[in-house]
Amino acid sequence: MDLILRGGRVIDPASSLDATCDVGFANGRVAAVSPRIAERANEERDVAGAIVTPGMIDLHTHVYWGGTSIGVDAEPIARRSGTTTFVDAGTAGPGNFPGFRRHVIEPSPVRILAYLNVSFAGIFAFSRTVMVGEASDLRLLDLNECVRVARENSDLIVGIKVRVGRGAGGSSGISPLDMAIEVAEELGLPVMAHIDHPPPSRKEVLQRLRPGDVLTHCYRPFPNSLLRSDGVTFDIGHGAGSFGFHACRGLLAAGFRPDVISSDVHVLNVDGPAFDLLTTLSKFLVLGVDLNALVSAVTTAPANSIRRPSLGTLAVGSEGDATVVDIEKGSFEFHDTVGECLAADRRLRLKGMVVGGRWWPPASGKK
Repeated sequence: MDLILRGGRVIDPASSLDATCDVGFANGRVAAVSPRIAERANEERDVAGAIVTPGMIDLHTHVYWGGTSIGVDAEPIARRSGTTTFVDAGTAGPGNFPGFRRHVIEPSPVRILAYLNVSFAGIFAFSRTVMVGEASDLRLLDLNECVRVARENSDLIVGIKVRVGRGAGGSSGISPLDMAIEVAEELGLPVMAHIDHPPPSRKEVLQRLRPGDVLTHCYRPFPNSLLRSDGVTFDIGHGAGSFGFHACRGLLAAGFRPDVISSDVHVLNVDGPAFDLLTTLSKFLVLGVDLNALVSAVTTAPANSIRRPSLGTLAVGSEGDATVVDIEKGSFEFHDTVGECLAADRRLRLKGMVVGGRWWPPASGKK
């Protein structure tokens, strides 16, 4: 065996497991999960007192670094947040996905999968000084090209991304979503739909989404907030303008818990308020969401959304990824995207991670 994590609290919702166990890895995969693995390994880590989860999946990120203005570098974010799989949410479209694949995804030491943007250029103008929605000109939406590129990169593309709303779509209204769904139906893939300021309204968007599709920014503040519940739960997509504590408290109180928690990390929020997936998770921990539900929202649920059953679990034979965290006590502050500050006495802290069966210490270098 190559690596054994010994004595941690293993939480694996996919296997209905929450117990003190050892987890062993060999040949890049999970090799054993047991209260005590008798076999010795080339490397062993004592993680007693820590929480061991399947490798965390961030379902909504923007990591086409260097190729788009919105993109950030996945590796340093992984090393501070314990994210072992980044799902890029449509940063690249048919016109620039080959560059994303060759120059970012293939050299990356952590896994990157992607939603393909229905717009040919992807998110091409997103910065503090220039902001042009890629769905604001329908001439940029070539459905045949989208289908072709998705088929040629089917090993990486998990769905079709579309951004609708006054910011991303200008006066295009609901049309980009209808076009994205047409592409997705041709490919047999799900859609991830971004929604910002109306039009269209959240109701128009929800009426069109199909089983398995993802509505991101589901806890966005007013307007187009889901605080007046439509009875559907989807993805958080924290971002720089799409997560409000007021909406979050109201929806949680109504029993409206998100299926998936994601950061939507990009150039405008990587230094706050989102930072990364672990920070986003910590906000929900402080707001009272059960730890097992939090783990499910960054493991089992996103793995199901992208139809990758070998991710998001520590079942024997699955991908050899794991995240090791603990709950740090202290005095902390968290912020939402409209400026509200949340005082906290605890947060999740990264202790290390396993990527492809190999141990990665946290960014601080602590063992």
